[in-house]
Amino acid sequence: MELSSDRMALPDQSPAFELMVRFGLNLLAMVLLVFGLYYQRYRDKELVTAAAMFNIFAFAVLTILSVVEFSIAAGFGLFAILALFSLRSEQISKTEITYFFGSISLAVICSVQGTTLPFVALVVVLILLGAWVVDHPAILRSSDGIKLTLDKIDPHALSDPEAMRADLSARLGVEVMSYQITALDYINDMARINVFYRATRRSA
Repeated sequence: MELSSDRMALPDQSPAFELMVRFGLNLLAMVLLVFGLYYQRYRDKELVTAAAMFNIFAFAVLTILSVVEFSIAAGFGLFAILALFSLRSEQISKTEITYFFGSISLAVICSVQGTTLPFVALVVVLILLGAWVVDHPAILRSSDGIKLTLDKIDPHALSDPEAMRADLSARLGVEVMSYQITALDYINDMARINVFYRATRRSA
């Protein structure tokens, strides 16, 4: 009976079995975070694809580094450098970079050796639950954000923020609380702006 019980425990102790479980847990968590939460709320296909692929690649790299006894600190450093490198080419919003970082964090949490699978599963559940609650539309339903591309640069875009905010409010028919200019193209007379607004009763 002892022999049979030992044999039954072997699959749970197999590195390949544990790797598959960790990868499955990571994949499930990433899909719930990136596709279930972010895509359903923001519909950004490009960032969803990048975050999902980066999650898989980061999991593979960190798994190999864990096998060769690479230090955890060095692994985190590599993960941070790769994340910054991939995001340098285009400016993205705070929400986008947060979800992107969350996708990579799940890969790190699931791939690092030395933690038990139940503990990893608990951490992943808490992360997903926290993301679902914090970014739930009901929490900040009074405010929203949108990206705009204007075909003409307002003369007071930089010199008079209050006038610019009032002009955006009049154009959009909502109460613009704040805005962020991400790009000014004086050659083509275009401006890209992130607008944060509160819908009025009439527009709502």
